[in-house]
Amino acid sequence: MTLPKIVSLEEWTAARKEFLTKEKEATRQRDVLNAERRELPMVEVTKRYELDGPDGTVTLLDLFEGRKQLIIYHFMFHPEWDEGCPSCTAGTSEVSPALLEHLRVRDTSYALVSRAPLEKLERWKAKQGWEIPWYSSGDTDFNYDFGVTIDERVAPPEYNYRSKAEHEARGTGYYFAGDGPSIEQPGSSYFLRVDDDVFHTYSLFGRGGETTGGSYYFLDNTALGRQEAWEEPKGRAVDPNEARPDFA
Repeated sequence: MTLPKIVSLEEWTAARKEFLTKEKEATRQRDVLNAERRELPMVEVTKRYELDGPDGTVTLLDLFEGRKQLIIYHFMFHPEWDEGCPSCTAGTSEVSPALLEHLRVRDTSYALVSRAPLEKLERWKAKQGWEIPWYSSGDTDFNYDFGVTIDERVAPPEYNYRSKAEHEARGTGYYFAGDGPSIEQPGSSYFLRVDDDVFHTYSLFGRGGETTGGSYYFLDNTALGRQEAWEEPKGRAVDPNEARPDFA
Protein backbone atom coordinates (compact mmCIF):
# COMPACT_ATOMS: atom_id res chain seq x y z
CA MET A 1 0.00 0.00 0.00
CA THR A 2 1.29 3.45 -0.89
CA LEU A 3 0.58 6.57 1.13
CA PRO A 4 0.84 10.28 0.41
CA LYS A 5 4.22 11.88 0.80
CA ILE A 6 4.85 13.32 4.26
CA VAL A 7 5.82 16.99 4.13
CA SER A 8 5.91 20.05 6.34
CA LEU A 9 2.80 22.14 6.95
CA GLU A 10 4.22 24.86 4.72
CA GLU A 11 4.79 22.44 1.82
CA TRP A 12 1.32 20.90 2.30
CA THR A 13 -0.32 24.35 2.27
CA ALA A 14 1.50 25.34 -0.92
CA ALA A 15 0.46 22.12 -2.65
CA ARG A 16 -3.12 22.49 -1.44
CA LYS A 17 -3.36 26.06 -2.73
CA GLU A 18 -2.00 25.01 -6.11
CA PHE A 19 -4.56 22.22 -6.33
CA LEU A 20 -7.33 24.60 -5.20
CA THR A 21 -6.78 26.61 -8.38
CA LYS A 22 -7.54 23.51 -10.43
CA GLU A 23 -10.60 22.72 -8.29
CA LYS A 24 -11.98 26.22 -8.80
CA GLU A 25 -11.52 25.91 -12.54
CA ALA A 26 -13.29 22.53 -12.52
CA THR A 27 -16.18 24.07 -10.60
CA ARG A 28 -16.50 26.88 -13.12
CA GLN A 29 -16.35 24.40 -15.99
CA ARG A 30 -19.04 22.30 -14.31
CA ASP A 31 -21.28 25.38 -14.06
CA VAL A 32 -20.78 26.00 -17.79
CA LEU A 33 -21.55 22.35 -18.58
CA ASN A 34 -24.69 22.43 -16.44
CA ALA A 35 -25.88 25.57 -18.22
CA GLU A 36 -25.26 23.94 -21.60
CA ARG A 37 -27.21 20.88 -20.44
CA ARG A 38 -30.18 23.07 -19.61
CA GLU A 39 -29.94 24.58 -23.09
CA LEU A 40 -30.36 21.14 -24.71
CA PRO A 41 -33.60 20.70 -26.67
CA MET A 42 -36.31 18.36 -25.45
CA VAL A 43 -38.59 15.86 -27.15
CA GLU A 44 -42.23 15.21 -26.36
CA VAL A 45 -43.07 11.72 -25.10
CA THR A 46 -46.15 10.82 -27.10
CA LYS A 47 -46.21 7.06 -26.48
CA ARG A 48 -48.51 6.00 -23.66
CA TYR A 49 -46.54 3.82 -21.27
CA GLU A 50 -48.57 1.86 -18.73
CA LEU A 51 -46.54 0.80 -15.70
CA ASP A 52 -47.53 -1.44 -12.82
CA GLY A 53 -47.51 0.19 -9.40
CA PRO A 54 -48.70 -0.63 -5.88
CA ASP A 55 -52.04 1.08 -6.57
CA GLY A 56 -52.51 -0.39 -10.06
CA THR A 57 -51.68 0.78 -13.56
CA VAL A 58 -50.10 4.23 -13.90
CA THR A 59 -48.80 6.34 -16.76
CA LEU A 60 -45.59 8.32 -17.01
CA LEU A 61 -47.58 11.46 -16.24
CA ASP A 62 -48.80 9.91 -12.98
CA LEU A 63 -45.21 9.42 -11.81
CA PHE A 64 -44.76 13.20 -11.63
CA GLU A 65 -47.22 13.23 -8.69
CA GLY A 66 -48.27 16.72 -9.77
CA ARG A 67 -44.75 18.15 -9.84
CA LYS A 68 -42.99 19.81 -12.77
CA GLN A 69 -40.08 17.41 -13.08
CA LEU A 70 -39.46 13.69 -12.81
CA ILE A 71 -36.24 11.72 -12.43
CA ILE A 72 -36.41 8.01 -13.15
CA TYR A 73 -33.62 5.71 -12.09
CA HIS A 74 -33.57 2.64 -14.32
CA PHE A 75 -32.86 0.06 -11.63
CA MET A 76 -31.44 -3.15 -13.12
CA PHE A 77 -33.84 -5.98 -12.26
CA HIS A 78 -34.36 -8.57 -15.01
CA PRO A 79 -37.75 -10.32 -14.91
CA GLU A 80 -36.04 -13.66 -14.27
CA TRP A 81 -33.93 -12.44 -11.35
CA ASP A 82 -34.97 -12.98 -7.75
CA GLU A 83 -32.82 -10.14 -6.43
CA GLY A 84 -32.05 -6.65 -7.65
CA CYS A 85 -28.70 -5.60 -9.10
CA PRO A 86 -26.17 -5.26 -6.22
CA SER A 87 -24.69 -2.01 -7.59
CA CYS A 88 -28.12 -0.48 -8.14
CA THR A 89 -29.06 -1.60 -4.64
CA ALA A 90 -25.98 0.01 -3.12
CA GLY A 91 -26.60 3.29 -4.93
CA THR A 92 -30.30 3.38 -4.13
CA SER A 93 -29.57 2.73 -0.46
CA GLU A 94 -27.83 6.11 -0.42
CA VAL A 95 -30.98 7.91 -1.58
CA SER A 96 -32.23 9.16 1.77
CA PRO A 97 -35.71 10.41 2.67
CA ALA A 98 -34.19 13.87 3.09
CA LEU A 99 -32.77 13.83 -0.44
CA LEU A 100 -36.18 12.88 -1.83
CA GLU A 101 -37.78 15.67 0.18
CA HIS A 102 -35.23 18.19 -1.09
CA LEU A 103 -36.02 17.22 -4.67
CA ARG A 104 -39.74 17.56 -3.98
CA VAL A 105 -39.18 21.02 -2.49
CA ARG A 106 -37.72 21.92 -5.89
CA ASP A 107 -40.80 20.47 -7.64
CA THR A 108 -39.05 17.27 -8.72
CA SER A 109 -40.24 13.69 -8.18
CA TYR A 110 -38.00 10.63 -8.10
CA ALA A 111 -38.93 7.03 -8.89
CA LEU A 112 -37.42 3.67 -9.78
CA VAL A 113 -38.51 1.67 -12.83
CA SER A 114 -37.50 -1.93 -13.59
CA ARG A 115 -38.69 -4.73 -15.85
CA ALA A 116 -39.17 -7.32 -13.10
CA PRO A 117 -42.73 -8.02 -11.93
CA LEU A 118 -44.06 -5.73 -9.23
CA GLU A 119 -44.18 -8.46 -6.60
CA LYS A 120 -40.40 -8.97 -6.94
CA LEU A 121 -39.79 -5.24 -6.71
CA GLU A 122 -42.00 -4.90 -3.65
CA ARG A 123 -40.26 -7.81 -1.94
CA TRP A 124 -36.78 -6.37 -2.61
CA LYS A 125 -37.91 -2.90 -1.59
CA ALA A 126 -39.26 -4.22 1.73
CA LYS A 127 -36.07 -6.16 2.40
CA GLN A 128 -34.00 -2.99 1.90
CA GLY A 129 -36.38 -0.81 3.92
CA TRP A 130 -36.85 1.70 1.11
CA GLU A 131 -39.74 4.16 0.74
CA ILE A 132 -38.90 5.18 -2.84
CA PRO A 133 -41.72 4.77 -5.40
CA TRP A 134 -40.95 1.76 -7.62
CA TYR A 135 -42.79 0.68 -10.75
CA SER A 136 -42.61 -2.26 -13.11
CA SER A 137 -42.35 -1.56 -16.83
CA GLY A 138 -42.94 -5.26 -17.48
CA ASP A 139 -43.44 -6.12 -21.14
CA THR A 140 -43.80 -2.51 -22.28
CA ASP A 141 -41.37 -0.71 -24.60
CA PHE A 142 -40.25 1.63 -21.83
CA ASN A 143 -36.85 0.11 -21.03
CA TYR A 144 -36.01 -0.41 -24.70
CA ASP A 145 -37.08 3.09 -25.71
CA PHE A 146 -34.94 4.67 -23.00
CA GLY A 147 -31.88 2.58 -23.77
CA VAL A 148 -31.44 0.45 -20.65
CA THR A 149 -32.53 -2.97 -21.90
CA ILE A 150 -30.44 -4.24 -24.82
CA ASP A 151 -31.96 -6.96 -26.98
CA GLU A 152 -30.96 -7.54 -30.60
CA ARG A 153 -34.36 -9.15 -31.19
CA VAL A 154 -35.99 -5.78 -30.44
CA ALA A 155 -33.54 -3.22 -31.85
CA PRO A 156 -29.91 -2.91 -32.97
CA PRO A 157 -27.79 -3.03 -29.79
CA GLU A 158 -26.87 0.41 -28.47
CA TYR A 159 -25.94 1.86 -25.09
CA ASN A 160 -25.11 5.41 -24.09
CA TYR A 161 -25.73 6.61 -27.64
CA ARG A 162 -23.08 4.32 -29.13
CA SER A 163 -23.56 1.11 -31.12
CA LYS A 164 -22.13 -2.24 -30.10
CA ALA A 165 -19.43 -1.89 -32.77
CA GLU A 166 -18.46 1.56 -31.47
CA HIS A 167 -18.19 0.25 -27.92
CA GLU A 168 -16.10 -2.71 -29.01
CA ALA A 169 -13.74 -0.35 -30.84
CA ARG A 170 -13.42 1.77 -27.66
CA GLY A 171 -12.83 -1.23 -25.40
CA THR A 172 -16.23 -1.02 -23.70
CA GLY A 173 -17.85 -4.00 -25.35
CA TYR A 174 -18.51 -5.41 -21.88
CA TYR A 175 -21.76 -3.44 -21.84
CA PHE A 176 -23.15 -6.07 -24.19
CA ALA A 177 -21.93 -9.14 -22.32
CA GLY A 178 -24.61 -11.33 -20.79
CA ASP A 179 -25.96 -14.84 -20.46
CA GLY A 180 -29.26 -14.28 -22.25
CA PRO A 181 -30.61 -12.39 -25.25
CA SER A 182 -31.67 -9.38 -23.15
CA ILE A 183 -29.20 -7.35 -21.10
CA GLU A 184 -30.04 -4.86 -18.37
CA GLN A 185 -27.96 -1.70 -17.94
CA PRO A 186 -28.27 1.24 -15.53
CA GLY A 187 -29.22 4.79 -16.35
CA SER A 188 -31.35 7.76 -15.36
CA SER A 189 -33.88 9.65 -17.44
CA TYR A 190 -35.12 13.17 -16.79
CA PHE A 191 -38.52 14.55 -17.72
CA LEU A 192 -40.32 17.90 -17.68
CA ARG A 193 -44.09 18.36 -17.49
CA VAL A 194 -45.80 21.26 -19.25
CA ASP A 195 -49.46 21.07 -18.28
CA ASP A 196 -50.26 17.45 -19.16
CA ASP A 197 -47.57 17.09 -21.81
CA VAL A 198 -44.40 15.16 -20.90
CA PHE A 199 -41.00 15.95 -22.38
CA HIS A 200 -37.78 13.95 -22.20
CA THR A 201 -34.96 16.41 -21.46
CA TYR A 202 -31.94 14.27 -20.59
CA SER A 203 -30.60 10.78 -19.89
CA LEU A 204 -27.31 9.52 -18.53
CA PHE A 205 -25.76 6.07 -18.50
CA GLY A 206 -22.71 4.15 -17.32
CA ARG A 207 -20.30 6.22 -15.25
CA GLY A 208 -22.52 9.24 -15.71
CA GLY A 209 -24.47 7.93 -12.75
CA GLU A 210 -21.52 8.65 -10.49
CA THR A 211 -22.40 12.34 -10.52
CA THR A 212 -25.75 11.81 -8.83
CA GLY A 213 -24.48 11.76 -5.28
CA GLY A 214 -26.59 14.53 -3.78
CA SER A 215 -29.64 16.70 -4.34
CA TYR A 216 -27.80 19.40 -6.27
CA TYR A 217 -26.24 16.87 -8.61
CA PHE A 218 -29.65 15.41 -9.37
CA LEU A 219 -31.05 18.90 -10.01
CA ASP A 220 -28.05 19.87 -12.17
CA ASN A 221 -29.18 17.23 -14.67
CA THR A 222 -32.73 18.54 -14.94
CA ALA A 223 -34.04 21.14 -17.36
CA LEU A 224 -34.77 23.63 -14.56
CA GLY A 225 -31.50 23.09 -12.73
CA ARG A 226 -31.20 24.14 -9.09
CA GLN A 227 -33.72 26.93 -9.69
CA GLU A 228 -31.41 29.47 -8.11
CA ALA A 229 -30.96 33.06 -9.24
CA TRP A 230 -27.28 32.75 -10.24
CA GLU A 231 -27.80 30.00 -12.81
CA GLU A 232 -27.78 30.31 -16.56
CA PRO A 233 -29.86 30.44 -18.64
CA LYS A 234 -32.06 32.94 -16.83
CA GLY A 235 -35.81 32.57 -16.63
CA ARG A 236 -36.02 28.85 -15.89
CA ALA A 237 -37.48 29.53 -12.44
CA VAL A 238 -40.47 31.81 -11.91
CA ASP A 239 -39.42 32.52 -8.33
CA PRO A 240 -35.68 31.70 -8.08
CA ASN A 241 -34.36 30.37 -4.80
CA GLU A 242 -31.39 31.69 -2.90
CA ALA A 243 -28.18 29.70 -3.30
CA ARG A 244 -28.76 27.92 0.01
CA PRO A 245 -28.00 24.19 0.23
CA ASP A 246 -30.34 23.77 3.22
CA PHE A 247 -33.35 23.68 0.84
CA ALA A 248 -35.35 25.75 3.28
